[in-house]
Amino acid sequence: MFRPAVVDNRNSGLGATLDWVISIGLLAAIVFTALAYGTVEPWSLAVFGLVMVALLILWAIKGAADRRLTINVPSTALPLAALLLLGGLQSISVADETGKRFSISLDVEATRLALEVLLVLFIALLMAANFLTGSRRLAWLRNFLVFFGLALAVFGLVQHFAWNGKYYWVFEPSIPPPSPFGPFVNHNHFAGYMELLAPIPVALILTRAVRGELSILYGFAAAIMGVATVVSLSRGGSVSLIAGLMFVVALGVKPANGARFGESGRLGFRLPPAVARAGALAVIILTIGVGVWWVGADPVIRRVEKGELIMNAPSKDPGKETFFQSRGWIWRDSVAMIRDNWVTGVGLGAFQTAYPIYSQHDGTLLVSQAHNDYLQILTDGGILGALIALWFLFLVVRDIARALRHRDSMMAGMALGCAGGLFALLVHSLFDFNLQLPSNALLFLVLTSVVSQVAAAASEGKVSQAFLDRAVRLRAAA
Repeated sequence: MFRPAVVDNRNSGLGATLDWVISIGLLAAIVFTALAYGTVEPWSLAVFGLVMVALLILWAIKGAADRRLTINVPSTALPLAALLLLGGLQSISVADETGKRFSISLDVEATRLALEVLLVLFIALLMAANFLTGSRRLAWLRNFLVFFGLALAVFGLVQHFAWNGKYYWVFEPSIPPPSPFGPFVNHNHFAGYMELLAPIPVALILTRAVRGELSILYGFAAAIMGVATVVSLSRGGSVSLIAGLMFVVALGVKPANGARFGESGRLGFRLPPAVARAGALAVIILTIGVGVWWVGADPVIRRVEKGELIMNAPSKDPGKETFFQSRGWIWRDSVAMIRDNWVTGVGLGAFQTAYPIYSQHDGTLLVSQAHNDYLQILTDGGILGALIALWFLFLVVRDIARALRHRDSMMAGMALGCAGGLFALLVHSLFDFNLQLPSNALLFLVLTSVVSQVAAAASEGKVSQAFLDRAVRLRAAA
């Protein structure tokens, strides 16, 4: 049975200290992966890995100090373990008598590197499920995510309007980025990060988990994150952000006499659900629209009307961008890749090596991703990888459905906000590769951990309430 971790008061003094150190270290890793250009360079991947190994060692020391080691495994960790196993099989290389090597992966070294990153993310998920737990830690986590998202959005906007060709106005990019925004090399990845975070404050406001001045501050944070997403000129990000907000509004606004989020979560006014949802969504979109107009709407309008060509797109037409010029040509070649490797794929992380083999062009184009996370898992892992991904998505959807039934408004609101962010990124995954970025994948997994533990707590509460109701009925019958 998968159960959320709880803070144990019997921990030793050293164990209790390490508990907080590991929790803070995990949040620091979240900050680092975002600020280090999304952790796409070898040095940032190495630092991220070393940080997680250090936290893992501290976890072992904590277990020794407490004289016990309890590991709570969220259900979503099982598909990740299966994906690690698949990648391990793909990376096995066997040589024949002539010295020729055979393997499932078309690039064994790339697959092994991808496995290392996936293993680090797996460890991070376990740590989130064991240390970012309980109502106190979740309240702490919600403030961290909201205010870090606000700070990142403000920084992205400031750097966008004061861009001098250098990250943080100091560091020269190793390769001139085509569309940077904030600390991210690609504006789509910045938008993906924002859309994971923006629904959280909106959900907490709608469920009345936060009130008064804090709700105003949360609303301001959500609006700034929305403005930054739109100004980043990521069309996929803007669409996905709206999808995530619609998800939150659709599930978060309930009439007072039918509140979903317990006694403390009822709204203080009575409106038909459809009117309340439409009004809340209109206010959010209007606020974001006013913000975009204030900072300058012309680039956004031009982006929507004309679009822009990807630098390496095989097109001679400098005019209006079409779907094929943007991503269609990559998807077409990816389908050919899937057709020839439909069982086990070309290998995790081996897309860039395999792509020239299946490209309909001269093979000189450098394409590292499929620009669609669903196609990516099919190309890299074949039907086995797709089944693992479906398993993961099923568990996430199941946890969301259970978590939203939690009777505590803060827990349910936090779960709803995380679910909105997850939904937004899954929509964005239809036309980008945010989940291939360690920073965005890390935040995505942390949010799944929150949903999973709230779901487990809601299920336990439901069982406890059922036993209580039965005891009351038996006593009344006696």
